[in-house]
Amino acid sequence: MRYNPHQLIEGMMIAGYVMGATIGYNYIRREFYEPSERMEEAVEIAKKNNLLGKNLFGSDFSFELFNVYGSGAYICGEETALMESLEGKKGQPRFKPPFPANFGLYGKPSNINNTETYASVPVILDKGGDWFLKLGKPNNGGYKCFSVSGHVNKPGNFEIPLGTPFKELLKLAGGIRTGRKLKCVIPGGSSMPVLPADIMMKTDMDYDSIKNAGSMLGSGAVIIMDDSTCIVNVMLRIAEFYMDESCGQCTPCREGTGWMTRIIHNIQHGKGKEGDIKLLENIAENIAGRTICALGDAAAWPVQGFIRHYREEILYSIKHKKSKVN
Repeated sequence: MRYNPHQLIEGMMIAGYVMGATIGYNYIRREFYEPSERMEEAVEIAKKNNLLGKNLFGSDFSFELFNVYGSGAYICGEETALMESLEGKKGQPRFKPPFPANFGLYGKPSNINNTETYASVPVILDKGGDWFLKLGKPNNGGYKCFSVSGHVNKPGNFEIPLGTPFKELLKLAGGIRTGRKLKCVIPGGSSMPVLPADIMMKTDMDYDSIKNAGSMLGSGAVIIMDDSTCIVNVMLRIAEFYMDESCGQCTPCREGTGWMTRIIHNIQHGKGKEGDIKLLENIAENIAGRTICALGDAAAWPVQGFIRHYREEILYSIKHKKSKVN
């Protein structure tokens, strides 16, 4: 959207043509000011050059594209909550079925995909599906954008073939900051289970490899943490985020995220009790898979992952009333 917005417009037009859709909506967080301005400019350019509008290229195909701005609600990344927001309603997920392909935006059949997906369409159509598949590895074809943040020297966005070893992506990001060692990585955004360094350094960046390692590739947002990281503190930050971002529609998510946050807060501030870990496991288990959308899973999985791999560090904080990390 910042550097080649026309590729996204073209991809959405192609999708509309294939599916018989005549209107597309590009839903953007309004905080992304620069991409928003670039997209507005690109849509106007496309209209002036008769690349959007009625009877395109002398055909009977018409396609209109609108940029629509959200207000930063994480829940609106869920496809049905996004549609509710587009319709001017509170961003809350819908029950499924019916699925968007049958009953979507304004009750019409709708197709919802990520920006990365639509923007890939023109290049794949030009060069062919086999070309794209061969860029990656079997069952994990093509390139993917990874957003690397955390304790690295050169955080940023990197487009690499699926199947690239994690250690190569770490090199692209400049390696771990000076004087520190890799402790753990969240490979697919804050909602995914953490993986310790010894596992990640032997893992490739593709869907199957990350799944086999015990996590998921998710959004491709790679969060890297070095040995100065307090696991309890990270747990608390993530738990607070999902408590704040829960839309409140489902009881397990609305109440459970608050319970987990308060328990982890107590552990972090020296008020942890024996049995807190077991209680956290029980709460997480009763959230995951029991909500309308996946935000409940997103809140539960990180807690489960940290307990799975760093139980001893969490126990230390409970017993000694302080972090194990200085």
